[in-house]
Amino acid sequence: MQVLDFPQYSFRIKNSEKGYQIFDIIRKKFVMVQPEEWVRQHVIHYLTETKKYPKSLVNVEKQLVVNQMKKRYDVVVYDSKGAITLLVECKAPEVKISQSTFDQIARYNLLLNAEYLMVTNGLNHYYCKMDQEREKYQFLKEIPDFSR
Repeated sequence: MQVLDFPQYSFRIKNSEKGYQIFDIIRKKFVMVQPEEWVRQHVIHYLTETKKYPKSLVNVEKQLVVNQMKKRYDVVVYDSKGAITLLVECKAPEVKISQSTFDQIARYNLLLNAEYLMVTNGLNHYYCKMDQEREKYQFLKEIPDFSR
């Protein structure tokens, strides 16, 4: 599997007749290891192990409706009051992060109103803090660690 620009994490991986599967610590089940899923699993471990966000506040791959179309976000993190604090869009490593990627996460965030956005293909990471009132965002070097 491709080495990504994240700290090294320990994953539970098994080989099945369908191919390699990785254990998702949020969904509590094995899922197929596709390139985007490999990135998503690194993001989950990055958020829970490195940034110390509680697993109970992390949600993975849920459906939302954008312009009457069913879409799925990759990862969201809630704050202790239940508001979405972080929205993450994951792409496969071979997918270049482009303006359309930022447009996609911005459309999702119109519904979700996350304070922070993260876009990654596992090799390049972009972090933003949203200013909802002025409808702008500011790029950050890093997202904040979890704080109560």
